[in-house]
Amino acid sequence: MITVKINNTEIQVEEGTSVMKAAQKMGIDIPNLCWHDELEHFTSCMLCLVKDKKNGKLFPSCSVKATEGLEIITDDAEIKEARQTALELLLSEHTGDCEAPCQIACPAHMNIPLMNRLIATGKFDESLEVVKQDIALPAVLGRICPAPCEGACHRKTVDDPVSICLLKRFVGEDGNSPQIIPAEQIGKKVAVLGAGPAGLAAAYYLQLKGIQVTLFDKNEKAGGLLRTEINDEILPKNILDKEIETILNTGVDFQGGKEINITEFESMKKDFDALVLATGTVSENSEKYDLKASPKGILVDKDSYQASDEKVFAIGNVLRSSRLAVRSVGQGKEVAFSVMQYLNGQEPKGEPRMFNSRFGKLVANEFAEYLKESVNEKRTFPEKGGRSGFSSEEAIEEAKRCLHCDCRAIDDCKLRTYSDKYQADQKRFKTSERRSITKKMNHGSVVYEPQKCIKCGICVRLTEKYTEKFGFTYIGRGFDVEIGVPFNEELEQGLTATAEKVANACPTGAISMREI
Repeated sequence: MITVKINNTEIQVEEGTSVMKAAQKMGIDIPNLCWHDELEHFTSCMLCLVKDKKNGKLFPSCSVKATEGLEIITDDAEIKEARQTALELLLSEHTGDCEAPCQIACPAHMNIPLMNRLIATGKFDESLEVVKQDIALPAVLGRICPAPCEGACHRKTVDDPVSICLLKRFVGEDGNSPQIIPAEQIGKKVAVLGAGPAGLAAAYYLQLKGIQVTLFDKNEKAGGLLRTEINDEILPKNILDKEIETILNTGVDFQGGKEINITEFESMKKDFDALVLATGTVSENSEKYDLKASPKGILVDKDSYQASDEKVFAIGNVLRSSRLAVRSVGQGKEVAFSVMQYLNGQEPKGEPRMFNSRFGKLVANEFAEYLKESVNEKRTFPEKGGRSGFSSEEAIEEAKRCLHCDCRAIDDCKLRTYSDKYQADQKRFKTSERRSITKKMNHGSVVYEPQKCIKCGICVRLTEKYTEKFGFTYIGRGFDVEIGVPFNEELEQGLTATAEKVANACPTGAISMREI
């Protein structure tokens, strides 16, 4: 056994142990992309750099053996900068979207691709469950939203965008809401002032987080402008009432006919642990609650929605006049994160946002590649026309037009996780036009997208270890090298027995299981 010191703590390890393994034995996770426990080190990504404390030199911890008396630092400013640079070099050749453009364009950040895939397989209830994670009023918004998501849809470049709003409306009206069980109460009370779309969404998501919400509104019935300003032909009251009832059934205490004056507002700040202001467009009310404001509305932090009084948060038209209800609903969801953070004694920062790789618009030679995961059909319109909405058959047909633009590895891509942690800039080392995207779909279990590959070599080494007849190999030289099946064989020939193992080991979404 030998003794080494890592971050000023001594540990004994067997001679020949790599520095990375020694650190792992201490519970220290050194970031890596090309490391795999079953394989010998490869030293490709250079993300696992650590520092020799005695001479200040950086080296890859996966390939250097621990020696007697070695002293290592695994994390300081220089190491962080080196890791950030390593990630940015990898990202310079990585081409792919983490989140689909439609999801990014949606003010509520709804997982539209997953909704579409579930509808396409007839899983309407599961689809509604996905929608409700981000949008508290899907049937309502499905009727009135101007659909900024459809403007960003990649399918729009091919022919027409997917009818996202009508699909959202379909599951909102036809799907059965899952039994909603809020988290256990945490002993905190929050008042939400205003029961329009912003206030309703805030009340819903706060209540689900285990906070007891009291929702106040000057009108006897909740709904705000959704109830008073929208024609019944566009938004029937029974649709609105049904979705409001679902929100209130989570345990929200609704008190209608309550217009809160400054005296009552100050009293509420003593009675409640936090307040969310969602009272609609303001004019002379800008200073009504003694909060900093501009002529347009209350001033808040753009990420957390926290007002000048730290106990008060403001969302919706109280910030500035807008006719976009989906933006207000999105803010209602986001403010719930900030309020929860505040109540937990943390700095309010709003809903967590991950790093997103983005490549821009599709080009003509990529249409066929994306259509491999879709159908070559024109946009579906409701047979009954007007505002009738989709039948289940029409919804399935339209949902199948989705191009599956989001990444299959969106939740477990190590490249994305580390790029987020080290705040990598995807564009820093971009020097040329991006590579055209291709999708290898000729395998029953996996999909291979070469442009997402970072050439870590894990798939090459795994297929060699498990003696695949063809497996994967490096093809080409220099900057043009790619990983693929040798001799131009099909993907199915390269991965006959190791497909799942290789897909699970891939640190990006380059090789993924098809059903994801």
